[in-house]
Parts: sequence; structure tokens; C-alpha cells
Amino acid sequence: MLRAVFREERCKGCGLCVVACPVHIIENNQSKLNEKGYFASGIVEPEKCIACGMCVEACPDLVIEIKEVK
Repeated sequence: MLRAVFREERCKGCGLCVVACPVHIIENNQSKLNEKGYFASGIVEPEKCIACGMCVEACPDLVIEIKEVK
């Protein structure tokens, strides 16, 4: 199954992926900072990811990839 995979340690929390997601399953984590000191974005309901790639296209920091997930 293909899904969007985030490298949260690279995320700056800009929120562009949140806006781009057509199924509204990406959120900024407001309770945990990544190692760079940002509130990183991530998928909150991975089973609903349709692997459309909109978040990948929106991300300026190459944080997100569409990968095969088991």
C-alpha cells in the first residue's frame, strides 16, 4: 500500500501540506517539537491516505515521500 511518509526531523511546520491534502488527514503537531525546534506536520489517520502526492508537491523542504508501506 502506498502512503505519504514524513521525515519529521526535517519539517519546519509551514503547514503547506496541511492545506494541500484533499482528504484532510495532515495536521501540525502542536504538542511536540522536532529536533530543530519546530512543530512538525504529520498524518493523523494514515489508513485514509490516498497517496495522491499533493502534500509532496506542496512541501518546499522535501520532507514527504510517497512510499510502499506494509
